[in-house]
Amino acid sequence: MPAAVKGSAPTPSYCSTVAEVEPRLFPWPEAGLRARLRADLADFQVREELPFLPSGSGSHCWLEIEKRGLNTEQVAQRLARLAGVAARDVGFAGLKDRWAVARQVFTVPVGADKTCTWASLNDENLQILSQRRHDKKLRRGVLRGNHFHLVLREVVGDQALWEERLTAVAQEGFPNYFGEQRFGHGNIDKAGRLLAGASRGMGRHERGLLWSAARSVLFNMVLAARVRQGGWSQLLPGDVVQLDGSHSHFRAEDEELPTLVERAAAWDLHPTGPLPGRGGIRPGGAALQVEEGALAAWRGGAALPESGLHWAQCLAAQGLDAGRRPLRVRPQGLTWTWPDAATLELDFFLPAGSFATVLVETLLGQ
Repeated sequence: MPAAVKGSAPTPSYCSTVAEVEPRLFPWPEAGLRARLRADLADFQVREELPFLPSGSGSHCWLEIEKRGLNTEQVAQRLARLAGVAARDVGFAGLKDRWAVARQVFTVPVGADKTCTWASLNDENLQILSQRRHDKKLRRGVLRGNHFHLVLREVVGDQALWEERLTAVAQEGFPNYFGEQRFGHGNIDKAGRLLAGASRGMGRHERGLLWSAARSVLFNMVLAARVRQGGWSQLLPGDVVQLDGSHSHFRAEDEELPTLVERAAAWDLHPTGPLPGRGGIRPGGAALQVEEGALAAWRGGAALPESGLHWAQCLAAQGLDAGRRPLRVRPQGLTWTWPDAATLELDFFLPAGSFATVLVETLLGQ
């Protein structure tokens, strides 16, 4: 049995969180605010919310699990070994951070009549909270979002400024960057080698992770350019916009812009940035100029030092379909308390794909 994971993460400080691949820009300056996140695993709690309940019958076990110090795939492997199935057949909606206390659902195909002693997996790092039956595998991406409870410790800086920024994030949202978790260790360099044609020995799963990392860093560069210009939360002429709560996109044409600006101010729709690939709706006008300028200015690592525009072309050549991602996100139900002057507790909900760590980085201005 693997050794129990103790309480704290190896890199708990959020005093200077900067992406390895490129610095991200935030709406506010640093201003001396500091805090420590994940001094203990319980300081970062996440609970996923699915858009449906288990069917109550079927050949899959539906397991709600709480994990500590384990990543999602490690849990899936444990479940697969006990059930005698392949790890790829274990379903889950999304990857949860290893350095957290996380609750999420897994489905395991065991047959309609078979039972498994799931409780035998319980230890300090994994607890089976409940089990039901379901009629199909839980698919990746079938997720409404995640509820977060964060504890920031060793908080320093003007408390009035903390309050001002918390209120602003609650009302105005924050830049919807991909967090550092998306990039792993050295994945951008690996992605460059993959896009340059060095895919020997890479399985389908690894290639997918690297393509995702490449698309994510290009999106972040475009968003950073919008933050630099002050237009990350406002529409530009030619923006591709996304209706709130959907994946429906269309381009903001000049004659419609005044009405669309009002709708964006009401959070009915959002400006988006690129997830490069083939096809899809392209921006125009000022939005296209910012997007192409940001991609042209970025350079990859040693494996593929060409511009972000070249990386985008390589991603399209791989057959990936282009997508769009909102440039902004607003936490739902953001509340906060001060147990003492040096401790700040946050509770909020984010839609699937948005990062709680980026909310914290926005507050800190770094």
